[in-house]
Formats: sequence, C-alpha cells, structure tokens
Amino acid sequence: MSAVLVVHGGAWSIPDEMAPASVDGVKAAARHGSSVLKSGGSALDAVEAAVRALEDNPTFNAGYGATLNIDGEVELDAIIMDGRTLASGAVSCVKNIANPVSLARAVMEKTSHVMLTGKGANQFAESIGINAIPTDKLVTEYEKKEWEKAHDTVGAVAVDCAGNVACATSTGGIRNKMVGRVGDSPVIGCGGYADNSSGAVSCTGHGESILKVTLARLILSHVEQGKSVADASRLSLQYMGDRVQGAGGTIVVSPSGQWAATFTTERMAWAAAADGVLWFGINPEERLNEKLSQ
Repeated sequence: MSAVLVVHGGAWSIPDEMAPASVDGVKAAARHGSSVLKSGGSALDAVEAAVRALEDNPTFNAGYGATLNIDGEVELDAIIMDGRTLASGAVSCVKNIANPVSLARAVMEKTSHVMLTGKGANQFAESIGINAIPTDKLVTEYEKKEWEKAHDTVGAVAVDCAGNVACATSTGGIRNKMVGRVGDSPVIGCGGYADNSSGAVSCTGHGESILKVTLARLILSHVEQGKSVADASRLSLQYMGDRVQGAGGTIVVSPSGQWAATFTTERMAWAAAADGVLWFGINPEERLNEKLSQ
C-alpha cells in the first residue's frame, strides 16, 4: 500500500496577511514528513518530523512563535502516539524546549509513563540530553505585538507502507491562558489518537470543547461503526458545535490510506501527501493540488 501523511497548522480565523505563510508552512511540513515515509521511515518517524518542521516555523503556534500566557511566558503541550502498539507520550506546560513533540516521544520510549508536565518534563529533558533554550528564544516579535489575539495548534497523522498509523499534535495553547492551563493537545483521545484498527487523528480548535467531547476518539468511534473518515470528522465536529458550542478542525487517516481534513472554523491550513500528489487548502471546500516533489 502507499503511504499517506496529512498535516494541519491550526483551525482558527487566520488573517489574510498570514494565509500565504500558513499554506507554505503546511506544504513544506507535508513534503518533509512524506520524504521520511518515502525513504522507509515509519508513520511515527514521519509525524514527528512533520510536526518538528511546524514547531520550527514561527507562523504557527507551537515551539518557536508560540502564544504567550497571562504572564507573558510560553508554555508548550505535545502528544505523539503509535497506532501499532497504542504507545503514547505527552508533555504539558514545557517552557524552554524548542521541539516538545520530540520530548513527548522520549516520554513514550524512555519512561514507563504517558505524560510529564512542567518542571518534571524539563528535568527529564535535561536528563536525556535534550537541550533547553532560554524561554525568550521561543518568543517572536509578532507574538509580543499580537498578545491580545488568538491562534492555534499544529499536528500530523500518517500511515506507512506497513499499514501502521501514528499521530502527533503540538501547541502553545491559547493567548492569555492562565499559568498551568492545559488544553486538549497532549491528552490522549482528545488532541490526538492513533490505533491501527481504525486510524489516526490530530485535532485543533477550542481546547476546552475538544476535551469535553474527547474529539479524536469520537471520530474514530464513528469510523469503527463504518463511517468514512470524512463523514466521521464532519459528524463529530457538528456534535461538538451542537453540544458545547465549540469549533475546530481535524485531520484523519485510515490504515487503508483514506484521509480527510475537516474544519468548522473560518479557516484551517492543511496539506496531504498521497500517491505522488500534494493536496492543500486553507478555506472551506478548498482542495488544491500539485505534484509532490521531494
């Protein structure tokens, strides 16, 4: 079977001046993750690589360029999950790690735990040689100026040639959040979920709403009942809107390579690499494509 990778750069009211950079960023991350799959890497390797590319891009709210909390500090959350084994790792409220998705993978592979938070996560990072950086190195001038506005999360899902699926999600959270606030992104079944029996999901949007409906797991429960990944996404987002008045977006891939990028916000930057084609969009119903160049 052919491998597929899908990424998102957050579902929110992306302003026109940020739209081109958002689309370029998700396209570049999708190409990067796809090249990992093409060279024989696992779905887990691919989603980590794609999300690292998004964390390093100041256009997005993850890693470098993340939003600031009420104290003007960066606090980062991330999750990664292996659909083959259901192994997962997450970190929350991490302050000075450039790529929290990689720290989340280390939690998964090097500890007996699933999630580490705050000081403990940073201590663990130091113990395994992940370099800490000054917190202000993650803060961009744009973010200082835009402190009063809001934007969102990044994520990736993939299926590799062996049929294994994986997901990863990373975020700086919402602007002006309370110190210590944790949203959906690092929580299994909410910000992400991966299971070879059904598929992989990464979610974005209003974190508190996503938490209340366990959005990622809700989508896969619809898939398990025979719905397509697109219908499962649409139904779950509609339920979240009806039940808790929350908006958001999702990317989903099935073990057979079926994929979808769906959102109920004004915009969501997304890109998918499948069968030699790079699909992408940012506006509702937009589905553009170009040849996938490695």
